[in-house]
Amino acid sequence: MRRRSVVTLAKVVVCILGTVGVIAALAWWQVQPSTSTVIDEAEGVGTASGARADWTPEDWTLFEEKVRFAAERGLADVELGEAIVQLAETFVGTTYEPATLEVMGPERLVINFRELDCVTLVETVLALTRFVREQGVESLADPPAARAAYESHLTALRYRGGRLDGYASRLHYFSEWLSDNEAKGLVRITTGELEPAVDPEPVRFMSEHPDAYWQMADAGVREAIVAMEARLGGDTGREYVPQDRIAEVAGGIRDGDVIAATSTVEGLDVAHTGLAVWRDGALHLLHAPLVGSSVEISERPLAERILSIGSQDGIMVARPVEPPRP
Repeated sequence: MRRRSVVTLAKVVVCILGTVGVIAALAWWQVQPSTSTVIDEAEGVGTASGARADWTPEDWTLFEEKVRFAAERGLADVELGEAIVQLAETFVGTTYEPATLEVMGPERLVINFRELDCVTLVETVLALTRFVREQGVESLADPPAARAAYESHLTALRYRGGRLDGYASRLHYFSEWLSDNEAKGLVRITTGELEPAVDPEPVRFMSEHPDAYWQMADAGVREAIVAMEARLGGDTGREYVPQDRIAEVAGGIRDGDVIAATSTVEGLDVAHTGLAVWRDGALHLLHAPLVGSSVEISERPLAERILSIGSQDGIMVARPVEPPRP
C-alpha cells in the first residue's frame, strides 16, 4: 500500500480516530482522579463507574420516528440490506460532527442521532436495524426497555467483545471493528471474496501520536492501546481491495454492506467508512463525509471516489448478518 506522511493527519483521521477537537482537554484530564470500571455480569456489558448513556429528548424523538418509519415500510421483514439502506437514507442531511465519541470523563456509551461521524453513522444504522428487526415498534410502549435494548445493540457493535470496559475497550481501529464484529456474528467480512491484496504494515498510529488523545495521558490506557496494537499486528496482514480493482469487483458488493476505505497514512488501517448503496447500476457510498456538512450519498461511484482521494487506496467490505428470529 502507498503511504504518505502525517502532514494530512487532521484531514484524514478525524472521522476514524477523533484526533482533533479534543486535544485541549488533555490538561483537564491530567488533574482528574482515575476512574474504575464496573462489569455487569448479568448483562455481559461493562460500564465505567457513574457513566450512563445519555438520551436527550431530541435523540429519543428521532429514534422513535425512525422506528415508526421502519414499521410503516415493513423493514422488519424485507431483505436485510434493503432495510439497512432505507434506514440509512433517513440520516441523509444529518449534521456531520467529528469526534462525536470523545466526551469528557469516564468512557460511556454515547447516543447521538443528531450529529454523526463516519463510524457512528455505520454503528447507529446497524444498531437501529437490529432493534427494528428484533424488538420492533411495539417496544416503544416501554421507553426504558426500548432504550436499554438499543443501547445493548450499540454496545455490541462499538466495544470489543460487546463489553464497555473503559476507553481501551472501544474498537478504535476499524479493521478490528470488522474482525471483532465478525467474531460476534454481527457481520461477515467479504473482502476475501473480492480478489484482495494484503497490507502487511502494522497499525500503531495511536501509540505513535499519544498527544492526539487526551485519554492516553493515563498510563494504563496507553499500555492497553499498545498491547491492542501488538495483537492487531499479527503475521498475516490485512486483506483489502486495491483502488484500481474496485470497479471490477463491485458486483460482489451488496446494498447495505459496510465499506471501509483503507488509509495511506503510516500506522493507520482505515481512513473512512460508510454503507454501500446501488443507484442506477452504479455502486455509491452513503456516508458522513470528511469534507462536507452532512450525511450524503456520494455523487461519484465508489471506485471513482476512492481513486480521487490521495489519503485512501482501497476498501475492506463486510456484510451485516441477519439477527436471529424469535
